Amino acid sequence: MTVRTEAARGTLTYSRMRGMVAILIAFMKQRRMGLNDFIQKIANNSYACKHPEVQSILKISQPQEPELLNANPSPPPSPSQQINLGPSSNPHAKPSDFHFLKVIGKGSFGKVLLARHKAEEAFYAVKVLQKKAILKKKEEKHIMSERNVLLKNVKHPFLVGLHFSFQTADKLYFVLDYINGGELFYHLQRERCFLEPRARFYAAEIASALGYLHSLNIVYRDLKPENILLDSQGHIVLTDFGLCKENIEPNGTTSTFCGTPEYLAPEVLHKQPYDRTVDWWCLGAVLYEMLYGLPPFYSRNTAEMYDNILNKPLQLKPNITNSARHLLEGLLQKDRTKRLGAQDDFMEIRNHVFFSVINWDDLINKKITPPFNPNVSGPSDLRHFDPEFTEEPVPNSIGKSPDSILLTASVKEAAEAFLGFSYAPPVDSFL
Repeated sequence: MTVRTEAARGTLTYSRMRGMVAILIAFMKQRRMGLNDFIQKIANNSYACKHPEVQSILKISQPQEPELLNANPSPPPSPSQQINLGPSSNPHAKPSDFHFLKVIGKGSFGKVLLARHKAEEAFYAVKVLQKKAILKKKEEKHIMSERNVLLKNVKHPFLVGLHFSFQTADKLYFVLDYINGGELFYHLQRERCFLEPRARFYAAEIASALGYLHSLNIVYRDLKPENILLDSQGHIVLTDFGLCKENIEPNGTTSTFCGTPEYLAPEVLHKQPYDRTVDWWCLGAVLYEMLYGLPPFYSRNTAEMYDNILNKPLQLKPNITNSARHLLEGLLQKDRTKRLGAQDDFMEIRNHVFFSVINWDDLINKKITPPFNPNVSGPSDLRHFDPEFTEEPVPNSIGKSPDSILLTASVKEAAEAFLGFSYAPPVDSFL
C-alpha cells in the first residue's frame, strides 16, 4: 500500500513537472508577442489559474534582460494592486479596431475620444486611461470599481452604457455610449441658470438614475454638472463612476473622504460615516445650481466654503416656487438622518410635491419631451463640446498597441495590476 502511494506521488510530481515545463516553453515563445496578451490567455483559463505553477509564472513574468529594465526598476505591484476580477470575456479587442477622430474630454488619468469602430462603423466615446498614472496615485481600485458599476448599468436609460472594455500593456480602454448633447455644466455656463420646469425635468431624470444605483447598493458620491451629460434628444445621462461605492446596503455606511468640494455633504466634511443620503445632498446642490447659477454655500475660498457647508444656514431667494423651496430644504438638510430620502430613499424624492407633475413611468420610458433639444446633426456635430478638448490633436499612441520588446519594467508591472479588466457582453444580451 505504501509503495503504491509513493509511486502515485512520483507520477503526480512528474506530471506536474511536465506541465510546468510546457507552460514555461509557451511562456518564452509568447513573451515576444506581448506579455499582456499571454497573461490574459492564462487568466482566461480558470482551471489553469488554480495551479501553483501558473501562479508562480504570473509572479515571475518580469523580463530579466538588462536592456529592458530601468536603471531603478519599480517594485512589483503590491497585493492591493493585483486586482483580478476574473477571466476576460473580450481578449481580442485592440486599439487598431478604431479610428480615433477627436478628443472630447480629459481627466486625471487620460482622455475621452470620439471613435468610429472600423468594422461596425458605429461611433463610440472611448475613455483611454494611462495605467502608470493610475498606479502612481493608487487609484486602481476606483478604476476597477468604475468598470464594475458600468457592467451593471445596462438596464437604465439615464446611465451611460459600457459596450466593452479592453487593455494594452500600458492603457485601459472603456468603449462607452457616445453622448454629444453636451455637459450640463457647459449649458449652465452658457445660460447661467434654468427655468424651474427645465430644472425639474433634469432633477427627475437624475433622481431616477440615482435611485436605480441605490437599488443595486451603489452610492454614486460624485454628482456634479460635469458628470451629467445630455444626449442628442436632451435626456440626462450620468457618467464617470470612478467614485462609486459598491455594496452599501440600505442602512450601510462608508467613510472615505472623496467628492468635489462644492458638492460635499456636511457628514463627509466631518469625516463621519455616511450613507446613500449623500447622493440626495448632491442632488439638492445640483438643483440649487440649476435654479440659481452657483452651488449652495459657494465661495472662491475653499476653507470658507467648507465652513459655509458645515455651519451657514441655507439661504433661498424668493424667485422659486414653494415646492422647489421645500425640496431644496429637504435635500440640503445638514443632518443626514433628517434629510429627504433618509427613510425611504428614492421614493421620498419621487413622491415630493415638486415632482407631482412628473409621470414617472413616462419619464423612465423617455416619453416626456425634453425642455431643451441640443439639435445635433449627427455624430460628427461637436458644437456642445468645449473647443479646449476638440482642438487638441489626437495622440498617435492612442490607436496603437505598444511594442512589447520596448516596454519598460514598470509598464509590464502595470500590465499585471489590471487582470480581468477586459469585458464584452454575453452573446445572449444581443438577442
